[in-house]
Amino acid sequence: MTRAVTITDLRASGHVAALPDTARAHPVAGSVRFEGLGKTYRSGGGDVRALDGIDLDIRPGEVFGIIGRSGAGKSSLIRTINRLERPTSGRVLVDGRDIGDLSESGLVALRRRIGMIFQHFNLLAAKTVRENVALPLRVAGVPRAEIEARVAEALELVGLADKGDTYPSRLSGGQKQRVGIARALVSRPEILLCDEATSALDPETTLSILTLLRDINARLGLTIVLITHEMAVIREICDRVLVLEAGRIAETGPVWQVFGAPRHPATQALLAPLLKNLPGDLAARLRTDRRGPRDEVILELRYAGITRPDLGALSQALGSRGRLLTADIDSIQGRQVGRVLIAAPADADLAPLVHLGDHGKVLGHADPADD
Repeated sequence: MTRAVTITDLRASGHVAALPDTARAHPVAGSVRFEGLGKTYRSGGGDVRALDGIDLDIRPGEVFGIIGRSGAGKSSLIRTINRLERPTSGRVLVDGRDIGDLSESGLVALRRRIGMIFQHFNLLAAKTVRENVALPLRVAGVPRAEIEARVAEALELVGLADKGDTYPSRLSGGQKQRVGIARALVSRPEILLCDEATSALDPETTLSILTLLRDINARLGLTIVLITHEMAVIREICDRVLVLEAGRIAETGPVWQVFGAPRHPATQALLAPLLKNLPGDLAARLRTDRRGPRDEVILELRYAGITRPDLGALSQALGSRGRLLTADIDSIQGRQVGRVLIAAPADADLAPLVHLGDHGKVLGHADPADD
């Protein structure tokens, strides 16, 4: 995984002239640890186990994604971080402190250190952008002059410095989400929770919001934890990802690793929409049950982020009798992930070809005469 850009890097390069005091005073703040976490909801039809035995560390300053099918427990998990949900069992530690034994005043202080943005923005229609962003500070009793300065700072950070007197009804969906992000940042948190923050946005606006979140992560050094059902969002922004299935950890790891070689059936199902199917003509001709006298072997080479595809070596290994059918390679966190399909003679030695990928398998046989 490539090295994360640090606050020191950005300041040295001139990209950040000044950072909020919290970013400088707590360079390693923002860690979250779940220990044996469980959550059970009681209902008329019986207990529902939403989370079961979650053991996990979220590192300071990383962008951590949580994915899973509907009902997997994503929202329940993220809401335990600011104790909007109280665990039934286990512990949640923020910066090493068990938040389960916090007093009322301690809980208020915790929530001021943890910002949250939502799918539907939750802006007050009767208040201007500036007033919406200022609301958490007014509730906290921050002096007026400081409120004005911090609101201006937050709006500048999200690119809405000229929208302070505008009402939400005059904003686009992307601008409303930027207001929501500014409101979450105005208290200068060390952790930012994102609950399906881009689900209501079109693809172009989603990309702009993801770019903004990544920039905020790099500039301020804060930890971002996001839940989403959009796999492309995880691929675009996250450092590591957790896959939840029925309240349990299915798998977790760097994004390139989980996307490149998903092990659990739940992960494979979630990633299926990102995977291209076999070309239609090839799929129609592919046979796995019998072999014709002139068939070619169809070999799939998978790249799971460890090796870099060497098409020259592939061509040399194939020789004049083999063909490269298609290649679908993506770069995630600087790692190569994807597959290459090869047609080789039925009598070819496949071993040299298989070793050119992270792993390979024969998909079947096809008649080259129809190609």
